[in-house]
Amino acid sequence: MNNRKRLSILLVISSLVGLLIIFNFQTNFLNAADNLYEQIKRFMEVFNIVKQYYVEDVESENLVTNAIEGMLEGLDPHSVYIEAEKLKQIDERFKGHYYGIGIEFIIKNKILTVVSPIVGSPSDALGIRPHDQIIKIEGESAYGITEQEVFDKLRGPKGSKVTVTIRRPGLEEPFDVTITRDKIPIYSVMATFMIDNETGYIYLGRFAKTTVNELEQSLVELESQGMKKLILDLRGNSGGYLDQAVLISDKFIDGRKKIVYTKGRRAETNDVYYSSAENTHPRFPLIILIDNGSASASEIVAGAVQDWDRGLIVGETSFGKGLVQNQIPLKDGSALRLTTARYYTPSGRLIQRPYENGIMDYYEQGYDDVDPNAEEDSTANKPIYYTDSGRKVYGGGGITPDVTIKSKKITKFTSNLISNRVFFDFASQYANKRPELSSSFNEFYKKFHIDNNILSQFRKYITEKEIEMKEEDFVKDLEFIKLLIKSELARNIWDSKAYYQIRMSGDYQVRNAMEHFQEAANIASIALN
Repeated sequence: MNNRKRLSILLVISSLVGLLIIFNFQTNFLNAADNLYEQIKRFMEVFNIVKQYYVEDVESENLVTNAIEGMLEGLDPHSVYIEAEKLKQIDERFKGHYYGIGIEFIIKNKILTVVSPIVGSPSDALGIRPHDQIIKIEGESAYGITEQEVFDKLRGPKGSKVTVTIRRPGLEEPFDVTITRDKIPIYSVMATFMIDNETGYIYLGRFAKTTVNELEQSLVELESQGMKKLILDLRGNSGGYLDQAVLISDKFIDGRKKIVYTKGRRAETNDVYYSSAENTHPRFPLIILIDNGSASASEIVAGAVQDWDRGLIVGETSFGKGLVQNQIPLKDGSALRLTTARYYTPSGRLIQRPYENGIMDYYEQGYDDVDPNAEEDSTANKPIYYTDSGRKVYGGGGITPDVTIKSKKITKFTSNLISNRVFFDFASQYANKRPELSSSFNEFYKKFHIDNNILSQFRKYITEKEIEMKEEDFVKDLEFIKLLIKSELARNIWDSKAYYQIRMSGDYQVRNAMEHFQEAANIASIALN
């Protein structure tokens, strides 16, 4: 244990002892209902017994950390203690950038493998390709490297250099590349494109510091291409910064309207957030896609848009994370993320769903394959609220969509192919054999099809990977399998944006959502051209 950690533990223990001494002289306080003095004595008694008699030596730091985590776990699912090292990673994820070489990667069979270079990054500029294997870093073997070690070795100050040895499919010999590290953006907008001549699509993956700026760029880009209606995809978006959720909502809701409000036990946790008075973009029909993985900031946006009749919410009931956390830094660099209030939509709906049955049930139910609110009578016992125009919407936790469209379920066989990166690997090999495919994305998008010859090669590849072939499941998921092969080919030949563009062209929920733009226009009182 380093000196800093020892000091932290001594500070914690001395603070507890100090509290005991102080509390001995504060008899009025000791008579308080929860008898804090007696509870701290009880904790210290157990702490000392464990330290002296447990079968193995236990670090004091671990005991205190576990005690803190257990205390918070008894409050709610989102009050947590975050250790210093983990806090750095979380902060980086949402601040919008880091410094490094710019690759999306996986560790496959203990080998660091490039999924794709990040557009505009040093790796992209030097021609790093999907499925390149980084086998050495600064001359040392990267075999068996961990994800944390990848971050430690490939990230670094702007302008610093790192030499990696790459093994590329199709080339006999590995080769070295020296990459100069630079600022790498962490994008919130994962994909922006036109689905057809009038329909724009934006996939928003998180709410970070740069999210509203990215969304603004996407809207301007799509409007320049003739967008008349928009699908904003928030599926799987677990949230992020509250201010970004308010600013994103403000892009669609004008007139100084309430976006979200918070209520807590203390007066300073009560707040109300409004849209600005001006409208910076045309009022086009809007559909927001949500699912069981849409949470927190995603639910703030969906709830505000629904309550003000600005757009149509489509998909599956959202997760139901409506607790507000205040992050309080601690002296050792760690932090306490403590729930201090609850989120409410403009109509008064509490976004948070119940969690009284325990954390395991809470998370399992939230991400269950079966949406518990998607059946015909799902709203029977839910509290009713009303939108600005008088439409019924439902409380009880999460955002219930206006139009329920369940995602198509795939078989365990196909799920196993995905988890084993079979589509990714096959596409890489096939793309290397067909360099002519890279001539035109539009040509590939419109005219390239996964025919029987490609499927035959794919079946053979599954067998080579020693995965049991289940013919019935293969036939059942055939259209989805074709879509994934073509999507991964697009990622290998172009980039992640091309992957999403192909993937969404065959997405069941997206295709069906397209049929509801008239309803989206009607509730927003917009004429659909």
